[in-house]
Amino acid sequence: MLKRSVKDVALAGQRVLMRADFNVPIKDGVITDATRITASLPTIRHILASGARLVLASHLGRPKEGKFDAAASMAPVALELSKQLGREVKLLADPRTDAALEMVAALPAGGVVLAENVRFFAGESANDDALGAAWARLADIFVNDAFGSSHRAHASVVGAAKHIPAVAGLLVEKELAAFDAVLGNPKRPFVAVLGGAKVSDKIKVIENLLERVDAIIIGGGMAYTFLAAKGVAVGSSLLEKDRIEFARGLLDKAAAKGVRVLLPQDHVIADRFAADAARQVVTGAIPDGWMGLDIGPASAAEFAACVRSAGTALWNGPMGVFEMEPFAAGTGALAQAMADCQGITVVGGGDSAAAVNHFHLAERMTHVSTGGGASLELLEGVDLPGVAALMDRG
Repeated sequence: MLKRSVKDVALAGQRVLMRADFNVPIKDGVITDATRITASLPTIRHILASGARLVLASHLGRPKEGKFDAAASMAPVALELSKQLGREVKLLADPRTDAALEMVAALPAGGVVLAENVRFFAGESANDDALGAAWARLADIFVNDAFGSSHRAHASVVGAAKHIPAVAGLLVEKELAAFDAVLGNPKRPFVAVLGGAKVSDKIKVIENLLERVDAIIIGGGMAYTFLAAKGVAVGSSLLEKDRIEFARGLLDKAAAKGVRVLLPQDHVIADRFAADAARQVVTGAIPDGWMGLDIGPASAAEFAACVRSAGTALWNGPMGVFEMEPFAAGTGALAQAMADCQGITVVGGGDSAAAVNHFHLAERMTHVSTGGGASLELLEGVDLPGVAALMDRG
């Protein structure tokens, strides 16, 4: 449990450093999806309304660490924040300089600046203590509202929290509460839907969830390794041969625990990985030279019925290549079932969040996570460094 959130501390007259997740998609200098910025606005507005001076920090993209890269500059984010907040948000060039200190000191109560991309500064990913101290020097209180970065022990996430009091932002608090409801004391039946490409990406998640769920639905590319473990021919579908025995062991473990495992029985298959490929629906074995790119309609109906009846439904990973319209129906059916479910519905970040947004159903979920990697590690049962730092210093 967190010691304190941003709601529990006096902010008036304080300098606040808030680590946010503004890693938004940008094309030709224009933000194409501002969801992550919007998600941080409640915490930002709370801090500003409290009369604090606010320094925002985030990463953007994957620039070479320690070097300025104009393509990864936070300038477009500063413009978007200025529009959203109705006040100018200037860029702070380098947190390590006296000029940065002076810039923060000159802010009025309720004023805000945005630091340049945290990855422009050497030592960020190594959690360099001097860099963490430089960030902390700008503030009296540290607020972590970057759930999507909380699985990374970086200087702007963990390092700064070592030097000044640290608390959770409203978004981080909301994310942790949602996953605690799922993993701590879920309403029954508890159904987990796992998809995506590879079994190897979800090994620890499956192992952790087997101790908690009543049923697991497995779709996407990872399903073919489980089908192969049951002796079903999968054609040219994505297959991790070195994980077949592991998948067989998980199926045996699930059976021993009384956990129901649902695998696709029919498939939308194609002769190549392309939207205009020849395709057909088959039940059972997939012919040689064909690959499964989506669950079939019968599987979609079975999976959807299981999800709709859940007391708690957790979804991490699409059922097929939903980005291609001919192979989107299975994922769409699961998204609709999650929306129709009367229980608690939690969607992991990454591709799962992209899917519910794609089908315009995000608003009908109990919670859609903003952090793919962070949510995956929580589902694995791993402590997040960014959260642990708050527990140590809150």
